[in-house]
Amino acid sequence: MAERSFAHEVTKLRDGAGTTFSGEGILAVTKALLQSGVAYVGGYQGAPISHLMDVLGDSHEILEELGVYFENSASEATAAAMLAASVNYPLRGAITFKSTVGTNVAADALANLSSGGVTGGALVIVGEDYGEGSSIMQERSHAFAMKSQMWLLDPRPNIGAIVDAVEAGFELSEASSTPVMLQLRLRSCHLYGSFEAKDNVRPPMTVTDAIENPKRQLDRIVLPPASFLHEKEKIEDRWPAAVEFIKARGLNEVLGADTADVGIIVQGGVYNTLNRSMELLGCSDAFGNTQVPVYVMNVTYPVVDSEIVDFCAGKRAVLLVEEGQPDYIEQNLNTILRRAGSPVALHGKDLLPVAGEYTTAAVTRGVDAFLTKYLPEVKKTEPALLKPAEDPGSPFAPRVDPQVVKARPPGLCTGCPERPIFSALKLAEKEIGKEHHVSADIGCHLFAINEPFNLGATTMGYGLGSAGAAALNSKDADRRTIAVMGDGGFWHNGLTSGVGNAVFNNNDQLLLVVDNAYSAATGGQDVLSSKADNALRSTKHPIEKAVRGIGVEWVRSVTDTYRIGELRDLLVEALTTKERGPKVVVATSECQLNKDRREKPLRAKAVKEGKRVVKERFGVDAETCTGDHACIRVSGCPSLTIKANPDPMRQDPVATVIDSCVGCGVCGANAHAASLCPSFYRTDLVHNPTRKDRVLARARKTWTSALSTGVEKRASRYEAVTA
Repeated sequence: MAERSFAHEVTKLRDGAGTTFSGEGILAVTKALLQSGVAYVGGYQGAPISHLMDVLGDSHEILEELGVYFENSASEATAAAMLAASVNYPLRGAITFKSTVGTNVAADALANLSSGGVTGGALVIVGEDYGEGSSIMQERSHAFAMKSQMWLLDPRPNIGAIVDAVEAGFELSEASSTPVMLQLRLRSCHLYGSFEAKDNVRPPMTVTDAIENPKRQLDRIVLPPASFLHEKEKIEDRWPAAVEFIKARGLNEVLGADTADVGIIVQGGVYNTLNRSMELLGCSDAFGNTQVPVYVMNVTYPVVDSEIVDFCAGKRAVLLVEEGQPDYIEQNLNTILRRAGSPVALHGKDLLPVAGEYTTAAVTRGVDAFLTKYLPEVKKTEPALLKPAEDPGSPFAPRVDPQVVKARPPGLCTGCPERPIFSALKLAEKEIGKEHHVSADIGCHLFAINEPFNLGATTMGYGLGSAGAAALNSKDADRRTIAVMGDGGFWHNGLTSGVGNAVFNNNDQLLLVVDNAYSAATGGQDVLSSKADNALRSTKHPIEKAVRGIGVEWVRSVTDTYRIGELRDLLVEALTTKERGPKVVVATSECQLNKDRREKPLRAKAVKEGKRVVKERFGVDAETCTGDHACIRVSGCPSLTIKANPDPMRQDPVATVIDSCVGCGVCGANAHAASLCPSFYRTDLVHNPTRKDRVLARARKTWTSALSTGVEKRASRYEAVTA
């Protein structure tokens, strides 16, 4: 169950010639694939292209009608290896994943694919996750494109331009026998727009046709001596063919030609930001009518030498807007211009930031510095963001004391079943009296590195939690290392590189597998161990069965992570048992977000129909709460916070549960497991109560009132005396 359904939107994919297609970027990409006659598609979900996989999954009926094969790949490497179908057959294939981490995983297959070359168009759609909104290390896909000599498209953030890039990408791939990478940045994936649709095209050769007509070309297999000839072929044949195609199709654009004797060169994906900066400076408008010539590199690799030289001819200076580091394109342009004997002054990261996301503020400052030096008369306005930070008119001027604004690190959702797992682990360490090295992994559970758990020393990649602790294995140590892995990472990579490796090397670590029934961190997609019925995929394959199958003997499964006391005791056993070898604890509870997405509409429908619906809520008795707040330190639930003490005789604030509570009960379970104060209580909120519910409610109210009468009388006498 993905976090978002596109079942309604995918009906637009049937639109044909003569219609205007409107929608989100990833929906437009899918439409472009169908218009291009794609034969097969695969990929692995991950921001910012998770929804592209969801769109493809929801459009399976349309894909099947056209004879297009689609699969959710086990990993990015699996997806990349799929493109082998385009090596010998004229099949157009596309894959997608999050970059650069996905590209790293797929590197071996992509390098072999690029070496041997392709017959059918092969398109790799990478979601470029760079900048302040990123969740990964800051790297660029450009390096991989250069290393393996795969062509890299970086279209303007415009729906029509993106659709054109998909279609041109297949053609470029076929014209140069080279796989092509299409880079989509976050804003490109999720912007909305429209374009003139074309009819969907059934692939001239389907996967079925290829299977029934097998072919092979020995010189396409990456094996000496063919592998030595591949490099020669890349330079002498494929590269020139790619350059000629790029020039003939006009994939790169020149805007505002001959308007000035200076110019700006920009990556296509950064064009919208550049144009906004120029608009703020008064030298362009919202529609790109610029007073400064701009060369838009919708293809950032290979760079077309002749186009660069022609654009720079007759210009005094050019500014290159290249986001990220190293400055690959700037180095390339310097080489091209110097070899051509061009006298133009090339500026880039001397005026723009060396690294980091090129926001409007950063680009505006760089463009302003460039134009101030070479063409000051073209600037008509000076935006407030150029004012110094100490100027009250600057949007960056401090409005409050920075000390007042507290950092808010990311954390687990309210009701997350992973929270009690880490509470239990903290309690287990406390009972044992020893801290342990914890090797973390990619996924929601990585938030445990923050307060209040502070668990996790390293994370080396998706599914590499166990492998990340492999070296920390010693027979002489007085404790075991702990590795954490999610169910998504387990099936992606962890079963072989982690668990299998630990079995083979008799590693004595404890592996804690967080099984929340989905690949929750990437949007709630099903995995092999998901409990849900899936008409298109095979699910319900237990993780415990898999690890036992490759030799793990000490395995325990927990089916309700909210039973914190039991989970703590199990972790203590795993960390203290004399039995050697890897130990695996599979902690299973469904992702709260996916559970709510499924159950909330059903509850609302039941309430509307007048059916009895009970919703659990939890609270804290302010009179019992001691104000110690140990419950918050061992839980970290966003719904568990503090409020002023209602008792005027006590100064410490008390714990309280706010309205965002989803009734998971982890706060009370923590209090019980950690032997904290008994101040938590549970209430049942009943919608459409029955007659029995009403009678019980009246009886409880009467009984509570009777029990409290004496207390209230004594309190009133005390208040009268003190007054």
